[in-house]
Amino acid sequence: MAEQKLRGSFSNFPVNPDDTELINFDVVVKIGSMALIRKEDNDIDYNIFSRLAASLKPGYILVSSGATEIGRIDYMKRNGGRELKGNLAAIKTAYSAQGQPILMEMYRQFINPKYSVRQVLVEHSHFNDERKVNHIRNLLFSAANQNAIPIVNYNDAVSDTENMHLELRDLKRKTDHVVECVDNDETAAVIARLVNARILVLLTSVDGIYADAGDPSTLIEEVVGDTYEEVEQKIDEMMANCSGASRQGANGAKAKLQFAKGPLRSGTTVIIAHARHKLSDIIKGNVKRTLLHIK
Repeated sequence: MAEQKLRGSFSNFPVNPDDTELINFDVVVKIGSMALIRKEDNDIDYNIFSRLAASLKPGYILVSSGATEIGRIDYMKRNGGRELKGNLAAIKTAYSAQGQPILMEMYRQFINPKYSVRQVLVEHSHFNDERKVNHIRNLLFSAANQNAIPIVNYNDAVSDTENMHLELRDLKRKTDHVVECVDNDETAAVIARLVNARILVLLTSVDGIYADAGDPSTLIEEVVGDTYEEVEQKIDEMMANCSGASRQGANGAKAKLQFAKGPLRSGTTVIIAHARHKLSDIIKGNVKRTLLHIK
């Protein structure tokens, strides 16, 4: 990626004094929990981790799910295959806290050692307050221009579900534009808009969006229009046929399409593809994918 001047003013973060140009964000990548797990033996898919991590560089942001699921797997390994029982919210907190350091360790192991890695844990409150939004934006641009790769995840370990719902309810009374971030697809979409990313890649455990969810031969390879409104209409038609998700609590293809609208409106190209492929091949169109963009 050619380095370029930032669009807008981001003067509140430190840069290397010898830099004459600043890096802008080229790609935001999001990967879902189930794309990081081998279904056949319920374990971490090290090939997925290594392939994705090796492709990251400054100017890329990774939004990664997986902490809770990896924490669950790690807990079972250390406790005779038993899972936690009881309050679901408390279980999610425990698994997330156990899985988060493993998640970061995996990425650090495979990311090019010449790059730094920075963990960015976010909650809904960070995107519904202008001061916090600017802080997150500056943090991300700071990382890119200090030879570091930001890895973003929702902070499930300390986020109280009941309080979150109360806070979101209060916010919705004040404004129609509330960022919930209960799904990392939304988190990735918000961050793509925040940094004006050129491309948003949503990695999943399927090749893209299907006209018939039960028939892989019906992959929709491209959704394109002359205007955003034309693309939005096509997306709404696709959403009517979407159903199912990769795990309990996820929203699946319909959520990905809904959250893709914001970045598309801002001029970002959105790609939905299988995580088994190299990121470069996905972006270049060398593999099956669903591409959404405005001409």
